[in-house]
Amino acid sequence: MAIAYNITPELRVKLKEPFGTLIRGSFDETILKLKELLEIEKPPMVVSVGDTVSHNMHEHSVKPQLMITDNRCMRKKVKPQIYATKRLHVKNPPGTITEEAIAAIKTALESGESSQIIVDGEEDLLTLIAVSYAPEGSLVVYGQPREGVVAVKVTAEKKAETAEILKAMKMARKAK
Repeated sequence: MAIAYNITPELRVKLKEPFGTLIRGSFDETILKLKELLEIEKPPMVVSVGDTVSHNMHEHSVKPQLMITDNRCMRKKVKPQIYATKRLHVKNPPGTITEEAIAAIKTALESGESSQIIVDGEEDLLTLIAVSYAPEGSLVVYGQPREGVVAVKVTAEKKAETAEILKAMKMARKAK
């Protein structure tokens, strides 16, 4: 398992801030706002990152084309949920992004099929990879603990911002 990126303490602090638009409230409240946003934006693709957000989106008939889950919620094990017939399993230790995870996200996004990536480790940082490779105009959605959900509209600017974060993570990897 080749690790491509490591998070730095500085980036860990930075990435605690929402990376897109924070939609505050309970999931019942946020799902209504998210559905409105989807209706307005009509994204070519929707990606969910996280078990709770993926589960709640499915429960409210919002079906992302790609779901990235790790069978954990707030670091506690949760019952595994299957959301797609096409499933890929990857290893991705906490605080890292592996080559295996990057390849799986690229494959899933390019396939055009509804897919689920099940992570052995942690999926949080994979939001960056989803933003990097999803088509422009797509929406990547993840949970912001105790606040709501974050919707990241994939734009050239967001892709550039993601590239800068990944570059900083890569430099940290080389420095080790």
